[in-house]
Amino acid sequence: MDFSVSTLMMIFFVILLIISIWKIYDFLPNEQLEDDDTTPEATKDLIHLMLNVIKENNGELTKDELFSKMQEHEEFDSQKFWRFNLNRLNQLLQKYYIENPTTSNIMDIYKAIKS
Repeated sequence: MDFSVSTLMMIFFVILLIISIWKIYDFLPNEQLEDDDTTPEATKDLIHLMLNVIKENNGELTKDELFSKMQEHEEFDSQKFWRFNLNRLNQLLQKYYIENPTTSNIMDIYKAIKS
């Protein structure tokens, strides 16, 4: 069998391409992380906690107070939600406002919960 130089180069290129794709695939995350707070389940838990805190405080909260009371609540899992910050709370509030168009602030959320 007599291979030309270009054929050998093509064979080595394809072999090395396959190896490099395999190495990249090996480093990609294949499993959901234990402390991932962006999953739908974690988001649902945070919204549930947010609604509980709003209900316990009769809706008389600012965003900063809501944030601190959520972190102090006994249901708050600081190991799982270690990345929870004020920006994440704003995202949760916006998600709730979009899903419930009759609400536009924390007091409206409390009134919706109460009724």
